[in-house]
Amino acid sequence: MSSKYKELQRECYEANMQLEELKLVVYTFGNVSAVDRAEGIFAIKPSGVPYKDLKPEDMVIMDYDANVIEGKLRPSSDTKTHAYLYKHWNDIGGVAHTHAMYSVAWAQAQMDIPIFGTTHADHLTSDIPCAQPMSDELIQGNYEYNTGIQILDCFKEKNLSHLETEMILIGNHGPFTWGKNADKAVYNSKVLETVAEMAYLTRQINPLAPRLKDSLIKKHYERKHGKDAYYGQ
Repeated sequence: MSSKYKELQRECYEANMQLEELKLVVYTFGNVSAVDRAEGIFAIKPSGVPYKDLKPEDMVIMDYDANVIEGKLRPSSDTKTHAYLYKHWNDIGGVAHTHAMYSVAWAQAQMDIPIFGTTHADHLTSDIPCAQPMSDELIQGNYEYNTGIQILDCFKEKNLSHLETEMILIGNHGPFTWGKNADKAVYNSKVLETVAEMAYLTRQINPLAPRLKDSLIKKHYERKHGKDAYYGQ
């Protein structure tokens, strides 16, 4: 096995281990992938293997058409969704999918997560989108591939940039996140879950809680991400 694959598998393995450490998964649910753009491949967690049993070399190497390039185990059942995103968004480096409780609850409610506070605005300037549940026709077709289509269609419909909004809920299913690498995809999964819980509690305390005003959204996002950002070292 080439050293390139070993490095990619290590990145993918470590990102998947974070899912359990951050309490974003139950049993074998969830998966993270990491891409090597130069090679045109990505590594992804194998399907249904307990996290405690995983090893870096278990990560399966795939191409962007979801063909296995190298690996003895069957790849994640969500592999075709990851592959679709890599193929159509050539500026992302990692994708994560979890079944985290509050994120899934909003997805099951088929609702966008409103931008209520500055924790949310530190990371994105829009509500977190929820794609409508898939049509029966698409469910009976190439389901995981069609989930990728569902994600891109939702971003087009809501006029969102995947570089600014690095997360989505799939109606009745759960969250997908992405980023410049696998670590950032996992980071975004934890941010999404935290914001989802905060928004749920906000609605419980005050069902009529207003969205964060535009001036605070702009201030908090730009102090971290704008050209004059001053958050951090």
